[in-house]
Amino acid sequence: MTIQGKVWKFGDNIDTDAIIPARYLNISDIEILARHCLEGVKPNFSELVSEGDIILAGRNFGCGSSREHAPLAIKGAGIKAVVAKSFSRIFYRNAFNIGLLLIESEEVVGATQQGDVIEISLDDGKIINITKKLVFEIQPLPDFMMALIADGGLIAHLAKQGGSCE
Repeated sequence: MTIQGKVWKFGDNIDTDAIIPARYLNISDIEILARHCLEGVKPNFSELVSEGDIILAGRNFGCGSSREHAPLAIKGAGIKAVVAKSFSRIFYRNAFNIGLLLIESEEVVGATQQGDVIEISLDDGKIINITKKLVFEIQPLPDFMMALIADGGLIAHLAKQGGSCE
């Protein structure tokens, strides 16, 4: 699996309320959530982001409450992956459950600027900063997590396996 996109860069401790404010938690429509994605830190983000873009962030991305709306808003905005120095554990699990790819890498975040174009090659275990011609090794994801991403999330994965969440 290979993903290529333009980078949007954010700092440390971007919490779930900054990703999707609490006033939108009664909404389940991903398109509406996407329109408010990251408005807590970049109010016009949803107007600027393009399908296939990638978020880079500092430490503790997705901290705060355990709302699944946060990764849903990010995925709905067209973001294909988030690369951060570290993630909140609950956000990490919620993201994979809805099929949003997360990768931890201090090196990539430190050497990449907003607007750079990067390529994530999960098969090769590399992230390439195409803009700066830099290559970074990344930790491979376990097979079951790769399957969740490939299948579009936990519910789709279970359905593909002939199971259900009921």
